[in-house]
Amino acid sequence: MAAPRARRSGWTAAGQIPARAPTSRTWRWPVRPKAIGRCPTTWWVVCLALFSVCGAAHAQTRAWLDRDRIALGETTTLNVETDGGGEPDWTPLAGDFEVSGHTSRRHVSISNGRQVASALFGVALQPRRKGLLTVPSLQVGDARTAPLSLRVGPATAQVARDGAPAFIEAELDVQTPYVEQSVGYVLRLFYATPLVSGSLEQPAPEGASLQRIGNDVQYSRDIDGRRYNVVERRFQLVPERSGMLTIPGARFEGRGVGGGMFDNVFNRRPRELTANGPPSVVEVQAMPAGAPQPWLPLYGVQARWLEAPTQGRAGEASTFVLEAEFDGAVDTQLPDFALPPVAGAQVFAEPPQYDERFDDGRAHVRLTRRYAVVPRATGTLQVAGPRIDWWDVRAGAARSSAPPPVSLAVAAGDAATAAADVTPAAGALSSPSTAPDSGGSASPWPALAAMFAALWLATAVWAWRLQRRVGTALPVRASTTTSSVTVSGCGESAQAHRRLMHLLQTGTPVEVETALRHLYTPPAPNLDDLVAKLDTVAQREAVGQWQRARWQDGDLTAARQALRDAFRSRPPRRTSAPSAGEGTLPPLYPPR
Repeated sequence: MAAPRARRSGWTAAGQIPARAPTSRTWRWPVRPKAIGRCPTTWWVVCLALFSVCGAAHAQTRAWLDRDRIALGETTTLNVETDGGGEPDWTPLAGDFEVSGHTSRRHVSISNGRQVASALFGVALQPRRKGLLTVPSLQVGDARTAPLSLRVGPATAQVARDGAPAFIEAELDVQTPYVEQSVGYVLRLFYATPLVSGSLEQPAPEGASLQRIGNDVQYSRDIDGRRYNVVERRFQLVPERSGMLTIPGARFEGRGVGGGMFDNVFNRRPRELTANGPPSVVEVQAMPAGAPQPWLPLYGVQARWLEAPTQGRAGEASTFVLEAEFDGAVDTQLPDFALPPVAGAQVFAEPPQYDERFDDGRAHVRLTRRYAVVPRATGTLQVAGPRIDWWDVRAGAARSSAPPPVSLAVAAGDAATAAADVTPAAGALSSPSTAPDSGGSASPWPALAAMFAALWLATAVWAWRLQRRVGTALPVRASTTTSSVTVSGCGESAQAHRRLMHLLQTGTPVEVETALRHLYTPPAPNLDDLVAKLDTVAQREAVGQWQRARWQDGDLTAARQALRDAFRSRPPRRTSAPSAGEGTLPPLYPPR
């Protein structure tokens, strides 16, 4: 009698991704899908219970300052957030700070099937002395916050403008920047009268881009014995051409509550308040001859490895994590930093992650990127970090930064793993995770992940069985509104847009046209097809101006500027209509 034929279990095989350690253990769920439909309620109860346990394990209390560098006489806000109950004990703050302006806010939400109550407390801290101060750890219920550092500088020598109830000041972090250098521009509105309403507007300058960074910061400052409330707004200014650049003054219009003792008695209405800020002038320097390309003017770069393994296995991914901090830039100014080719290995890179902040009067950005190196054979590999060429704006000299090279000793890997040709799609590599080692203590997270995956699959099977019993089979058709032109994913689109903006600064005409065509996926065959896909008149006209300048001996500099203005705000969107019948699947049960 013939042996019974093996049947499929009905479970979908897990996709293979590069991993740092050998996948020596496979997690399996010992329950058949058939039994799931019998007691769906039980499974939902189990899911909710597990979610509740996981949610409770992440209860936390944290504290942070809205500004960690202030001048003597100013205030900063200490925020404490907790979901564990209780209120902060502010007593330890009295030694170095004057505490005022207590606020609190409570919030109730549903998370993972359970009710979560959180509270946010805030106080204004005014330092009693200058120097590096420590905000002590505070007791909040059964938890404690971590201590924080606050740097207090000397008092700012500032005179209120003739005792005006409101005035504006502007501050630039540099007076002679280079072309395309990121310049910090800080706008401050001072007002001594409580405001009912108001609006602060900053006109954009000609010949430069001005982009707002972050949210407004509010604090108070004592000036000539008078307490002023301050609204601080930060901007990034990027000059686009050399020469004199004038930034128009800001304007404030609002209504303030009268400060007289008889205002409420005589029902006086709020009075009008206006303030005009002074214009600012900077002298923009041209790009130096022989400067590194792409042009990247900065105050400093620090690059290091967060993870740099020294041992690996053939056919398995070793994950390197790069961290680079750029002083004087935002993420849109950074080029793509790729890992140099590694002889005897495949290299895959995940999309970079950015963390921006505004410090010392200018923008800072931290880049974090993961690279997977998959050795093909045993031996020793030399993994060099990405080289970052930049221009030191302080010293006026070219610099180069890179993390130190790493030697990777490659041992023989599992035969099945080493034989597999690992070729994940570029930019789509998932974060490699470490599989549990059979020889050591296993982390519970892989088991929980497998458990949640099995629960999700069980729910899907139960819903499918329910639909089979109730519903009837219907023909399946794709949406007829699907466009025939697709745009790159969010990460790819942002990288393509960033590359275009860099090439518009220093790239050749051929490189600029290639970057334009690659704004869409798949790339447009030529610029005429690209124009047909663009959704704004300004973008279409800018590309047309570029084509005329390119082939009719026009002004390429003006055409570059037109492209920069048209494509600065965002990548293009699609407008093409679908062709007839496109995107429609054949009937599930075709007629005979």
